[in-house]
Amino acid sequence: MKRYIAFLRGINISGKNKVSMAELKQGFERLDYTEVKTYLNSGNVIFSSGETDIIKTTSRIEEMIKNQFSIDIPVFVISKEELEDILYHAPEWWGDESKKIYDNLIFIMPPATFKDVYNEIGEPKEGLERIEEYKKAVFWSFSRKDYQKTNWWPKTASANISSKLTIRTANTVRKIVSM
Repeated sequence: MKRYIAFLRGINISGKNKVSMAELKQGFERLDYTEVKTYLNSGNVIFSSGETDIIKTTSRIEEMIKNQFSIDIPVFVISKEELEDILYHAPEWWGDESKKIYDNLIFIMPPATFKDVYNEIGEPKEGLERIEEYKKAVFWSFSRKDYQKTNWWPKTASANISSKLTIRTANTVRKIVSM
């Protein structure tokens, strides 16, 4: 059995796409996933499975969510080992606990690539935000007080790109890996 993390995109935000974490956990268990845990109310699910096909696993989860909650949302599934590797390769400037900086990890949903995302969003604003790509993720940090002046903040939420991304804070990702 291997540990996986599923990041659901766009649930429980401003009263939209409401999903109960208890019901979500039951849905995963009905798919025969074991050791299922949820973290926060934003769609973070840690589970074990003997399946090794991420595409098949993702499709099964998306279908379950569609059937159980009547919402069609993208899901990003990653093995715990892959996520640990991503965190191991974090740049020095990312996730240093500074209260002035907001650190996030952007997960790029297949079939989108970093190049697709970068071409849509463009350069980060120098002095206000930084990005660094690693595998299926982008480390992204920005000034808390000047977030509205950044290039990536408004564009990651735009309709064109948002369905290709799901974003978690550094603290959330670290907590999930430890579960």
